[in-house]
Amino acid sequence: MFKGVFTALITPFKDNKIDFHALEGLIEKQIIAGVSGFVVLGTTAETPALNEQEKEEIIKFCTERINKKAKVIIGTGANNTQVMLKNSEVACKYNPDGLLIVTPYYNKPNLSGMIAHYTLASQFNKPIVLYHIPGRTGQKLSIKFFEELLNNVPQITAVKESCYDITHLVEMSVKFTPKRLEYICGNDDLWPVFLGLGSRAIISAAANTMAPLFVKVYNLFTEGKTQEAMSFFSQGYSLIKANYAEVNPTCAKYLLSLMGLANDEVRLPLGTISDDNKIFLKHIYEQSSKDILL
Repeated sequence: MFKGVFTALITPFKDNKIDFHALEGLIEKQIIAGVSGFVVLGTTAETPALNEQEKEEIIKFCTERINKKAKVIIGTGANNTQVMLKNSEVACKYNPDGLLIVTPYYNKPNLSGMIAHYTLASQFNKPIVLYHIPGRTGQKLSIKFFEELLNNVPQITAVKESCYDITHLVEMSVKFTPKRLEYICGNDDLWPVFLGLGSRAIISAAANTMAPLFVKVYNLFTEGKTQEAMSFFSQGYSLIKANYAEVNPTCAKYLLSLMGLANDEVRLPLGTISDDNKIFLKHIYEQSSKDILL
């Protein structure tokens, strides 16, 4: 169901308010670039800094502008189960193609709690994309943990994987794909690795600025042109890494400002990137081939 490039949309701000004009332009350019879908209200959207009214306004705006031209996955995860359920209830008013639900962070639930959390999420009859990102949640799930969780919650049809443990990635791919899971790349710099492991989708923050690169790599790889795909990916690798010189989405927003697509404003507790990193990013951007950029 989830194939190709899914852009994890930023939330553009202007004077601490949502810049819907910039958001509309970004969506239009992403669709032209050939993305398969969008993640609305993911981490890249600075969701923890948005209030409930803003979140629903963004969902409504994005789904109307996307208008079935691409798939929509809405982030509804939280470390409070009741909040997750409320988020999911609101999201489902707009008929998304899936719900992205992160493993609860900070409280780090045990297996029984995790099963109950995702079982409750399954009541909305939407495919669940489990978001596994140990670096933000503080909890890395073992293969055995995944096995029990997936056995108990069939509505989890995909995993967005943001773990850098290559052994874990291989074991997940071997054990659960393609019959049980769609294994979605959650690390932009590992896109070719995931493709090689059988993944056919990526949820990408860097695609906000580099959607043409990710789309072309996907197309070349699925056409069997693996060496060409890797060669093209190499052209953008430095800029992909530069997107994470500071915490996401601060660098992506600065790059968008250089491209004239949005300003670099983020909302507290995030702050603007350092002057040194602005110089660094601008240099990498200016050295990059324009055919990898939005």
